[in-house]
Amino acid sequence: MSFGGGDESGHATTGRQGTRTRLPENEGGPRPAPMRPGKSMLVVVGVVMLLIAAIAFATRGEESDGGRGDDAKGEDARPTAPTGEKPVPGKGDGIPSGFAQSEQGAQSAATNYAVALGGDGMFKKPSRDAIVSTIYTTGSGDKLRPGLDKAYSEKFLQNVGLDEAGEAPEGSTFVSRTTPIGAKVTDYTSDSATVEVWCVGLIGLTGEDSTTPVKESWFTVTQNLNWSNGDWKITASKQTEGPSPVPGDNRASSADEIAEAVEGFGGFTYAR
Repeated sequence: MSFGGGDESGHATTGRQGTRTRLPENEGGPRPAPMRPGKSMLVVVGVVMLLIAAIAFATRGEESDGGRGDDAKGEDARPTAPTGEKPVPGKGDGIPSGFAQSEQGAQSAATNYAVALGGDGMFKKPSRDAIVSTIYTTGSGDKLRPGLDKAYSEKFLQNVGLDEAGEAPEGSTFVSRTTPIGAKVTDYTSDSATVEVWCVGLIGLTGEDSTTPVKESWFTVTQNLNWSNGDWKITASKQTEGPSPVPGDNRASSADEIAEAVEGFGGFTYAR
């Protein structure tokens, strides 16, 4: 999903394990029916089993995560599982900041920056300038702004159904949202990193008269990051198409349903 930034603007999980117990097959012919315990006994046994399962799950989680930190590699670092330190201590201009100086921190930064670059704030100059100032290094941001202003031109905004100020028509809701699917580090040192973020995005305009309905697209954002003033900042960002899965058989929702979903469901802070 390209939002007009070209190669200069990127548009931008826990796993659960279950355990099944297979009971032995009935051998040696039919068995006499067991006596059924009272209902109160079944309730007590059920509660005890739940407590045991909860304690076992919590203990397993502590044992599997403890001591992994930045050294989590290979099979031990499950791609969809959060690992290591907490992602961020705060936010600036609504964007997470204060990432750890580690591979995990670089992934968290790149992922959250992809969300910001793929959001509707990029379609209005004041918020776009604030986003660039927050997530890019000073020199890279200064060079990038003129190109972004040209990319998000009045004509481009009209093509997506917005006016020259980036506002949607009355009675309509503009949707531009990016959801990261996963991230990986392709190059890392203590003060620089290259991170790829695989994303799915939504963009379009809801409303009865909309000629640009909300659609999805799949893309990968590659971000070059530098450690600058105690945080990861972007020096360059580019976007490529895919990988794209086969479309599902879901019924397309109405414009009102999409508008209500976008307004009702908030975003996340993404972390490794």
